[in-house]
Amino acid sequence: MYKKALLAFVLLFCTATACRAQVARNVLFIGNSYTQVNDLPAMVAAIAESMGDRMTYQSNTPGGCTFSMHCTNQSMQLIRSGEWDAVVLQEQSQLPSFPQSQVEAEVFPYAKQLTDSIYARNPCCEPMFYMTWGRRDGDRQNAAEFPVLGTYEGMDSMLCERYTYMALTNDAALCPVGRVWHYLRDNHSDIELYQADGSHPSVAGTYAAACAFYTLLFHRSPETTTYNAGLPESTASAIRRAAHTVVYACLAQWQRPMPESAPTVTETAHSTVSLLSSSVYADSLLWIFGDGTDTLTSAGQTTQMHTYPAPGSYTLSLVASRHCLADTATITIDIESDSSSVAIQHCPDLPTGIALHPNPATQALNITAQVSGPALTEVISCSGTVLWRRTIDAPTSVGIPVADWPSGIYFVRLVTPSGTLTKKAVVTH
Repeated sequence: MYKKALLAFVLLFCTATACRAQVARNVLFIGNSYTQVNDLPAMVAAIAESMGDRMTYQSNTPGGCTFSMHCTNQSMQLIRSGEWDAVVLQEQSQLPSFPQSQVEAEVFPYAKQLTDSIYARNPCCEPMFYMTWGRRDGDRQNAAEFPVLGTYEGMDSMLCERYTYMALTNDAALCPVGRVWHYLRDNHSDIELYQADGSHPSVAGTYAAACAFYTLLFHRSPETTTYNAGLPESTASAIRRAAHTVVYACLAQWQRPMPESAPTVTETAHSTVSLLSSSVYADSLLWIFGDGTDTLTSAGQTTQMHTYPAPGSYTLSLVASRHCLADTATITIDIESDSSSVAIQHCPDLPTGIALHPNPATQALNITAQVSGPALTEVISCSGTVLWRRTIDAPTSVGIPVADWPSGIYFVRLVTPSGTLTKKAVVTH
């Protein structure tokens, strides 16, 4: 009887928890008071614990600290001291929203120095930029010199653009806390996200940030967490839904882009084949020819020649990798015994996907969409405005004029019945 009762309890527990193994993450938070107020790292850890996960952490968050200061203070020692799974990077609250020339001089070089240091210590660690929010009424202090900062919308859009650019150019993830706040301001204006100064987060504001970080760090929706940070359940559940909608439902948009492997045969001559890699988001290519030999090259070397030793069927694999992320694609090559015959490539069905070129773009952005059924292709600005949209049902290439678009980050999204794929595009002038 006891054994049956125990078995029933175990089965019930497994059903309630889906028998999910605990995920553990070791995270370093580098920032200032926006991270320190209400102890954001501890709140993320509490959410993780309530979800059956575990987050250990350290932080260095002196008030007003900038990236340039972090490059010369304890943060560098902390980066080098631990086997971090992720390092969160939060710049001073106003600095990334300033005029482009100032940001290029005072922010971008130090963002690069920090991420380079993270990868130098551990190439598998994930740098993660903390996109903050516009002040409740904008940055009146600096609006005279840069008028866009005079409103919440203007300041928030600048922060979104600059943090997105830093994540894109430094091969980092982006935690879109500012986007979650924007969603809450639009849809739940009764939730007070700010302290009385109109800048620092209230407990609700930090809880919104914590839900966003938990989602991105653990790749799980925060909707079922039992941790409310002392907030009323109606407030906490609205914040969790916002994080689910903005972050979890669009995870690929905020994560580091995965490498994509794409080998093809371009020419054949007897037992020698010419190969081409159209792989993207990779810094190295491993060609495994299927005859016991392989070659490792940089991603810049896109062509490869190989001679097979004897007739037969060979499975060629191409592994495209970058910072411990990898993707593998295979093709089959038949070498026939007749020396006058050519190698035959048997290509698998092309996967659904999108390719962008040139990227960055100045005059036109070319979008190549590979689909096998109805799909929606659209280009969205950092502020969420849809700038271009088309429904397609077959492989399509189209050029979109962007000469009149402001320089910045844009999202190209492909929506199919099986899911959504998002890539980042940069427009520069």
